[in-house]
Amino acid sequence: MPVFRFSNKAFHMVRSVKAFLNPEDGIPCGAAPDAEQHKDQVESPKHARRRMSEYRSEAGNDDPDDLLDFRQKIKERDPPLERIATAQLRQLPDFIIIGTQRGGTTSLYRYLAAHPDIGPALRKEVHFFDRYYDKGMNWYLANFPVRGEASVVGEASPYYLFHPDVPERARRAVPHAKFIALLRNPVDRAYSHYQMKVRRGVESLSFEDAIDKEPERLSRSDDPASLTWRYFSYLKRGVYVDQLKRWMSVFPREQFLIIKSEDFYKDPERVLHQTLKYLGLRPWSPSNLKAYHLSEYTGMDPATRKRLREYFAPYNQQLYTFLGRDLGWEYE
Repeated sequence: MPVFRFSNKAFHMVRSVKAFLNPEDGIPCGAAPDAEQHKDQVESPKHARRRMSEYRSEAGNDDPDDLLDFRQKIKERDPPLERIATAQLRQLPDFIIIGTQRGGTTSLYRYLAAHPDIGPALRKEVHFFDRYYDKGMNWYLANFPVRGEASVVGEASPYYLFHPDVPERARRAVPHAKFIALLRNPVDRAYSHYQMKVRRGVESLSFEDAIDKEPERLSRSDDPASLTWRYFSYLKRGVYVDQLKRWMSVFPREQFLIIKSEDFYKDPERVLHQTLKYLGLRPWSPSNLKAYHLSEYTGMDPATRKRLREYFAPYNQQLYTFLGRDLGWEYE
């Protein structure tokens, strides 16, 4: 297969192409960055070392700063040069899976991405609205197919639900998008989140000590995009009612599909078809409904489960009232 490379001349030619964008969609029509500008975005080793020092300071002495995890955090996520150069020829997402982490987002996204009429993003978790917003709209657009390649385009970044700045940022960029939120029993979600961090080597405390220490850890930073908040917000992320109220104060409810994660786990094909109908697409099923990111670990201590069930009970009741729907987590 021949390999095509963009010359500098080609980049300048592409930058001169007029974008066929609707100004009402809130998309800036500025030129895509050229190759030299893009090179400047790549993090230098010196800058990376400085950031690692900052993250170590942020995490505190008791929070492991595993080097491999840090390298994963700062590894280059910029789309290829040719995609950035053609950014304004590309299609913004029609749908976004906004959360919740450890709630089945990877499985649902993989099923949707395999649909013949859906164009997936360059990677599942683009994280534009929470981590890379300062890179600009051309960077975001570069993650998606060229307009006309797919009927529907989407991405899934499960931290969007939790980050307080994302709803307003999304309103400015994708005002007509549809949003999908999978909500898992917050007790189980917190424990699964904790076990993931243990496996990745960034959590050394017991689960009970970790949730006791959560308020102190989160108080070290007021930046919800910080490692501290992303790693150790085990309980905070389970207060779904506050997160959905924030989103629905910016977008109308009709733009949201709320899925109970346990329903998805029980009958993934039914929930997939429900989601496709919501997106205006024909029913379809992949050949394999494999569950992604499953892991095995010891069960939660019954006393801890009882404690967390009581902790989340008032928040869950507020959620049920807000949604007009009882998710029944108290009986699971």
